Amino acid sequence: MKTLLETLGFLALVQGAMGLLHEFTDWHVGLVQRVGLLDGHEVYASVALIVLAIALFAAAERCEAD
Repeated sequence: MKTLLETLGFLALVQGAMGLLHEFTDWHVGLVQRVGLLDGHEVYASVALIVLAIALFAAAERCEAD
């Protein structure tokens, strides 16, 4: 379970960072800008993905402690 949480956290972190990179540099990377539902809210979605990644990493650490 710890490995799954860490993997999902890593993917969320990478996608959030690439979404912010896309917004501030106009590089065409990441999946956030490809989701039509998020049109105009890509920065918020990218920040939310980074926060989700931190929460997943914390949950993975909690699983290890139990």
